[in-house]
Amino acid sequence: MLANIYHALWQAIGGRPWTYILRDIWHKYEGLCIIALVAIGALLGYRLWPFVFWLLLAFALGYIAGHLFWGKKYIPNQQAEDSLR
Repeated sequence: MLANIYHALWQAIGGRPWTYILRDIWHKYEGLCIIALVAIGALLGYRLWPFVFWLLLAFALGYIAGHLFWGKKYIPNQQAEDSLR
């Protein structure tokens, strides 16, 4: 359903997928895009530092937990592979 909504939106606004439009903008105006991203980051960091701090902390904890606890099958007392020793 979301794919249908997105499809209807990009047909009405832009005429093609927005990812393609953004890629074209990036390649034509890379320097301006970088300046804009840095400016937005600096503004958010200045104005919303407590919120950004907690958001980054939650992301970092989730990232670490995801790598420790999910992704591979648990094997009790798992040893390193021979190729890594």
